[in-house]
Amino acid sequence: MLRPQDGPTRERRSLAGLWRFRLDAEGAGRTEGWWRSTLAAAEDMPVPASYNDIYPDTAVRDHVGDAWYQTSVWVPDQWADQRVVLRFDAATHRAIVWVNDTEVAEHEGGYTPFEADVTEHLRPGAENRVTVVMNNELSWSTIPPGTIEERPDGRRVQRYFHDFFNYAGLHRPVWLYTTPPAYISDITVTTSFDDTTGVIDYRVDSTGDVRVVLRDASGSEVASADGSAGFLRVPDVHPWAPGDGYLYELEASLLNQSGEVVDSYRQPVGVRTVEVRGKQFLINGTPFYFKGFGKHEDAAVRGKGHDDVLMVHDFALLDWIGANSFRTSHYPHAEDVLDYADRHGVVVIGETPAVGLNLNIGGGVFKSGERVPTFAADRVSDDTQHNHLRAIQELVARDKNHPSVVLWCVANEPDNVQPEARDYFAPLVAETRRLDPTRPVAYANALLAPPDQCVITDLFDVVLLNRYYGWYFGPGDLQTAETSLETELRQWAELHGKPIIITEYGADTYPGLRDIVPSPWTEEYQTELLDVYHRVFDRVDAVVGEQVWTFADFATMPGVFRVDGNKKGVFTRDRRPKSAAFQLRTRWLECE
Repeated sequence: MLRPQDGPTRERRSLAGLWRFRLDAEGAGRTEGWWRSTLAAAEDMPVPASYNDIYPDTAVRDHVGDAWYQTSVWVPDQWADQRVVLRFDAATHRAIVWVNDTEVAEHEGGYTPFEADVTEHLRPGAENRVTVVMNNELSWSTIPPGTIEERPDGRRVQRYFHDFFNYAGLHRPVWLYTTPPAYISDITVTTSFDDTTGVIDYRVDSTGDVRVVLRDASGSEVASADGSAGFLRVPDVHPWAPGDGYLYELEASLLNQSGEVVDSYRQPVGVRTVEVRGKQFLINGTPFYFKGFGKHEDAAVRGKGHDDVLMVHDFALLDWIGANSFRTSHYPHAEDVLDYADRHGVVVIGETPAVGLNLNIGGGVFKSGERVPTFAADRVSDDTQHNHLRAIQELVARDKNHPSVVLWCVANEPDNVQPEARDYFAPLVAETRRLDPTRPVAYANALLAPPDQCVITDLFDVVLLNRYYGWYFGPGDLQTAETSLETELRQWAELHGKPIIITEYGADTYPGLRDIVPSPWTEEYQTELLDVYHRVFDRVDAVVGEQVWTFADFATMPGVFRVDGNKKGVFTRDRRPKSAAFQLRTRWLECE
């Protein structure tokens, strides 16, 4: 699925702005046909944004069920002879869309785009009504999963197993765009090297003759070819590399029988390779060490709504602190974020929304006592696996051409000990490799079993470990944390022989809480805990990356383990640095 773009044969129109909005916990709108007329009793709601925190009302913040959005858009007369498409970059967690009185799209999955050809349903030269019903309910079959608690007073409360607030809404841009009736529907590129020559393997999905031209960053043509699939060779290629986001531009043109351009599309291309070799992670044949964070899309008021201002500021902070990478925990982030990472040479681990597939963890907190089975007919089941598979397919389809994305993470902290876990994950990994054989595949492992008890590690290429010695395990005891962490990392390295990236480590830290003697929740304790982990990483050769949990504080479900959200951020929620930010900056800049 190609992103909307303006060009000689295409035009796009953003539908961002204030939409009409109405909650519908009872689901009355579906039976009463609210899409057939102007949405009554509606309030203003900005798009893109989460709706939960816009109004100071717990009924909005904690709403469970349907929420309706509606806007009107003028369609110009000159679009009458064009194919017109309505695209949503994200609708969390599912949506049905109508144009005027006609249903045009339905989608499940809150973090990947969907679109519909609405040519036959629009009135050119007139106002057209676009209506969306969103639903934020989670069940055992959804990705991520959850359950709904029915209270005696009739209230429905959403329970979920992931440690971030269940924001909902139209979180990312909405577009109306045009293509010619005959058009290019998709482009796939993979890259490699032949000595100093870059090799670009391309495929253009369309009906008709295709010509492709590759231009460098100055706009000069460096290669061309005819045909919908083939190879482009670029002598003395300028590779895409960490810290050097050099991009070529591949322009694909669809030609008619007279050789005239019917449609064209410009696809950025970064020429780079990714490989796992032994205990090393290689980019362009050079060992790479990940420095960075697990990172949420989260901010005050807007929730998970995409915001270019915040995005650019966050990347500036990543640069200031010396980070070279981040993980899109725990869902695909907006594609605008990946575009920015492409252009600036920031390395990304792309992750699906499969978080919470483990009944032995609740809200990010490890449960004690006897282990509870996760995989069962009434829990994580075949239906869950089906939706998980679709989430992987949509992630790869969206992000396959981004050079910044170097690794697929198919799940965060799933149950990896129960024997059924292997039957669940084996087909998912196989499908990921079939869709994209060029990138390694991994999952993020929680500390619930030693390396010899994980039943799925051998399916993956890289070991991703989330570790909380000195916090959830032995809080306050950093001496034991250092010994336990090093012992375990050496076991992983010896038993599995794969590169290890620590994708989570850290401690909740209340900003401004200081103490001469470091103790949990103080800024001093966060800093000393990170120091302990870094000493261990430097002693274990198999460790090829450190991504602190987390970049910034973020909202969670309220609970006694969370004080106004998760406070493991190195920056506060409004992006003010804690003491640990300066410590990390010193370490990471010295490593350059």
